[in-house]
Amino acid sequence: MTARKFNPSNERIKHRYLAFLGNAKQMSPASVDQSAATLADYEGATSLKDFQSFRIEHAQRYKRYLSDAQNTQTGKPLAKATISSRLKCMKAFFQWLSHQPGFRSKITYSDAEYFNPIANDERIAKATREKQVPSLEQIRATIFNMPTETDIQRRNQALMAFAILSGARDNAIASMSLKHVDVKRRRVTQDAREVQTKNRKTMFTTFFPVGDDIEAVFAKWVEYLNGPLLWGPDDPLFPATKVALGESGLFESDGLDRKHWKNAAAIRKIFKEAFEDAGLPYFNPHSFRSTLAAVGEDTCPNVEAFKAWSQNLGHSQVLTTLTSYGSVSQPRQDEILTKMKDEPSPIAFIQGGMGDTSNIHEALARMEKKLESLGKGNS
Repeated sequence: MTARKFNPSNERIKHRYLAFLGNAKQMSPASVDQSAATLADYEGATSLKDFQSFRIEHAQRYKRYLSDAQNTQTGKPLAKATISSRLKCMKAFFQWLSHQPGFRSKITYSDAEYFNPIANDERIAKATREKQVPSLEQIRATIFNMPTETDIQRRNQALMAFAILSGARDNAIASMSLKHVDVKRRRVTQDAREVQTKNRKTMFTTFFPVGDDIEAVFAKWVEYLNGPLLWGPDDPLFPATKVALGESGLFESDGLDRKHWKNAAAIRKIFKEAFEDAGLPYFNPHSFRSTLAAVGEDTCPNVEAFKAWSQNLGHSQVLTTLTSYGSVSQPRQDEILTKMKDEPSPIAFIQGGMGDTSNIHEALARMEKKLESLGKGNS
């Protein structure tokens, strides 16, 4: 007799909870799937025990299980951030469960607190790490190192160029059509009704000034689609690869398909291969947004210009660009601090004790007030 692989009672309540996440909490399908996987992971660690029979020991057992578990791809222990995410998922589930009929007398709201991660582990999980971000020069070198002999190769090169020109996320790029781009006006319309934007937000983006050579690569691609291929407004901006049965009897790529990609997996693969061919480490598509944030910090002449740059990235608040994408790299941080040691600066009073701090306090107050006023603006 084979061992049971699911608990019917648990399956029913899981179905209700996942529907609650998708319909009431409006979580994305990917996030709902992640919650479903975590619930199944918990059941495996607790031998498929009924949720109704929950005991504090079950939460403790799951914590030990996560501490001993390994990443199936790397063979290394699970990252603290992964453990924290799974425990938070279980905590949210049991908080919801404590209010459901049939569970109120068996599970209290405070029982969910036993899924809290260890405080030190949570600090490690939240610790910021320096992002690996490509420089604009590395991106340009990679783009112009890519072959352009076939339609697929030209598509791949144009895709890389468009990613740095627009700062669009990979899912948005995968779902864009020709009508969403106006090369003459140098504008991209990310219409949330048709483009897979983050939080279904419609955005209007002007090409970032990252080089006429990069812009020419993309313009040539759009001209090719509109001209020789005779594609229309609703056709994909970056079509999927057509797969057909080759002479070898195996499936092979057979040019461009007149269809959108179903997801961004193919785009990430293109990025990976392009950087490898250029002899550089892999930088994912999202890293280009951090590159653009860094370029904006270096080139924007004033606060208003940086606000426009921030909005062009789709950020309603300039602080999002500064805090989430615009952190100073560690080498640059070292350079700035070393330079400040040898040159007079506005905070030289520190060297002689605190001294008169009124000037810097006034400057900081003005800067904070200005950022607050900018942060209230909408993109």
